[in-house]
Amino acid sequence: MKVRKALVAVAALAVVGLALQGCSSNGTSDSGSSKLDGKGKTINVMIAANAIYPTEQKQWFQDVSAQFEKQTGAKVAFETFASANDELTKIQTSVLSGQGPDLYDLGTTFTPTAYSTGAFVKLTDADWAKVGGRDRFVPATLGISGPDEKNEVGIPFLSRPFVMAYNKDLLAAAGIDKPATTWDGLTDQAKKLTSGDVHGMAIAYADSFDPWKFVWAMSLQAGNPILDLDAKKAQIDDPATKKAYQTYFDWLTKDKVVDPAAIGWKNAQAIASFANGKAAFLPMVSSSSQVTLDKSAVAGKYAYAVMPTVPPGETSNLNGGKPASSIISGDNMVVAKYSKNQDLTFALVKMLTSTENQVKYTKTFGDLPTNVDAAKQIEQGNTSLAPILDAGTKSVGTPFSGAWGDTQLALVNVVVQSIPSLSRGSVSSSELESRLKTAQATAQASLDKAK
Repeated sequence: MKVRKALVAVAALAVVGLALQGCSSNGTSDSGSSKLDGKGKTINVMIAANAIYPTEQKQWFQDVSAQFEKQTGAKVAFETFASANDELTKIQTSVLSGQGPDLYDLGTTFTPTAYSTGAFVKLTDADWAKVGGRDRFVPATLGISGPDEKNEVGIPFLSRPFVMAYNKDLLAAAGIDKPATTWDGLTDQAKKLTSGDVHGMAIAYADSFDPWKFVWAMSLQAGNPILDLDAKKAQIDDPATKKAYQTYFDWLTKDKVVDPAAIGWKNAQAIASFANGKAAFLPMVSSSSQVTLDKSAVAGKYAYAVMPTVPPGETSNLNGGKPASSIISGDNMVVAKYSKNQDLTFALVKMLTSTENQVKYTKTFGDLPTNVDAAKQIEQGNTSLAPILDAGTKSVGTPFSGAWGDTQLALVNVVVQSIPSLSRGSVSSSELESRLKTAQATAQASLDKAK
């Protein structure tokens, strides 16, 4: 409820606050400079904390600031958020106060929320030129920069289509040729691959970001897009979504293909379990996992595959279902209108999306580049990335609506509230229906108030 009210306030106050400040994408103190002089200035950046590679991220922060200071004289200070709820709260706080980070690095699914506030620079041709031009970026990564090409706020920073890693040796020993393409088929394979302390799947039930992605994908594959923007209707309480949650929970409670400890796992712990050879499948991971897996016990023994695209209980996509393999996923950078150093901020984005920096970032963290030339360098000769690139072509964007932030949090909250029941061994149908109704009400209220 607090999140929903805050977003309404954000939408109302953003225009007033920015009008009082007289800010615009061209109204900066360093606008028009042929060579930017940032001496004595600091560009503040908000970015997600990297729970998988925290030490590497800390070093990256230092390296970025040193490189930017050498180029412009300005330093870069980073602040991190740890969850989707934290991400949304940070946006609200900055917009309501009219001050905060100059630059936000947001997950693509939160770009619609940022756009709806009106508090971030709507990119003109001149703005795109400041970061090297719109054609610098892989076209697919621009798919959720805004509602259309003329109304974009998000500059693609990195791409992370979601796929599934699998242990080739475990599958071969069980006589399984390749991962299934349906969720039911994958569950059956996971049952065959569960023995002793080795489980069929590694799932992070306590992660702040992962759970809703499974539910969204299965629902969309079954013909239920969660939010119907044309009808302005939320559809979380749809039978397809209930089936998605039941499938997700049953892996742990009924099918028993997941380590019971996974109730408390974050994404990093699920990756660690797979890396130690204790799971056959690791669904919902990106190329960032490659950095860890290539240094683990399964190095040379794993591969990636596109996740199932057929919903639970079906053998094909019926009722208008889309064979979505992943959300259009990655990070977009958005520049705050209230920033007094917008040109310096755009210069920082240009530096971070350069070929050199994008290649270096991928080699350190594994996320794919959005820079066209960097993407070509990374993809060349790297056959292991083929399924990930294929998943990218099969990805579908989440609804571009200011209501999606609340909706995403509501979907995760169903899992959060179900953790105690999962610990006891099952989530009853009545419990699940009650939580879905609550989530439905939250999403519908947010959608009713969205622009």
